[in-house]
Amino acid sequence: MSNSQFHIDFKLQGKSFNSKEELIDYSKSISPEVASFLKDWFNDKLYIEVKTSGSTGTPKLIQLHKKHMINSAKATGEFFKLPEKTTALLCMSPKFIAGKMMLVRALVSGWEIDVVEPISNPLKNSKKSYDFTAMVPMQLHNSINEIHKIKKLIVGGGMVSKELLDKIQNIDTEIFATYGMTETITHIAVKRLNNVDYVIASETKQPHYITLPNIKLSQDSRNCLVIDAPKVSTKNIITNDLIELFSETEFKWLGRFDSIINSGGIKLIPEQIEEKLSGIITQRFFVTGIPDVVLGEKLVLIIEKNKISASDILNEIKNLKTLSRFEVPKEIYFVTNFIETPTQKINRKKTIKCAKFFN
Repeated sequence: MSNSQFHIDFKLQGKSFNSKEELIDYSKSISPEVASFLKDWFNDKLYIEVKTSGSTGTPKLIQLHKKHMINSAKATGEFFKLPEKTTALLCMSPKFIAGKMMLVRALVSGWEIDVVEPISNPLKNSKKSYDFTAMVPMQLHNSINEIHKIKKLIVGGGMVSKELLDKIQNIDTEIFATYGMTETITHIAVKRLNNVDYVIASETKQPHYITLPNIKLSQDSRNCLVIDAPKVSTKNIITNDLIELFSETEFKWLGRFDSIINSGGIKLIPEQIEEKLSGIITQRFFVTGIPDVVLGEKLVLIIEKNKISASDILNEIKNLKTLSRFEVPKEIYFVTNFIETPTQKINRKKTIKCAKFFN
């Protein structure tokens, strides 16, 4: 199908449409953002302009080809076995790529999609059940008691904490973490998060990420992921994501190359340390490196809104057997509020720069 058309089975809020004009007009009563995207989708341009999230740098405006967005939508439908008349829920903002692509998937594949406000608990007042939706970790956390209303769920926009992983085990909903970015038109790989080989309060033994159709992976000289996805990008995408590559279609994400901390000649990957710490720290946190005269950089732990003393937390950390001595933070700071990106990811650089830390 071309972007000037939509699938005959497509429905929005339970309503069918005879023309794109009728659809756009109706969407105005639902959300200005939905209406704005549909206008852009059905115009004569071959591309959509989308802002990147800004989680790893300054947000920028990029152009995504509509044919690539259609290919991405079809790949998701094929991978998750979501045919026409699939019931879907859009509970993320249509201003960003994740929300836009939920609409594209529905338009291309003939889904019956409902749009709700992108709040922290989007299922709270819902009396319906759905085949498929996408959420950020905070939405999943706040929807645990209602998540049975969803058959298949993809989670993106941030890491799923150890605490949340524990809570979703043995839930019937099929829950997947996604790997992707705006440049890859959302996810190009997923991994199952629940009802897998997973040990509560101990070591996580999760499946690796596996790619969607027509994606091939490799590594560069830094051991960072290189994505060959001709259906969604005209050129290979070289990332700053450190990975362990098992095959052209399977990998383990280790962390960001540009966030590595060099502390006294020891290279530390923050994301790996955070995964280990997530078993004992329940509120939001991250680790980072700050300048140090002796070490060059020293590892510190930043925690949001905590009344527990730094010494108590440090004692727990020192007893954590999975951490090496180099991975134990030298200092712990508390911050009243983390600064976030527009897509609700922690903006680490701004948080460190703007916050006033105190012991």
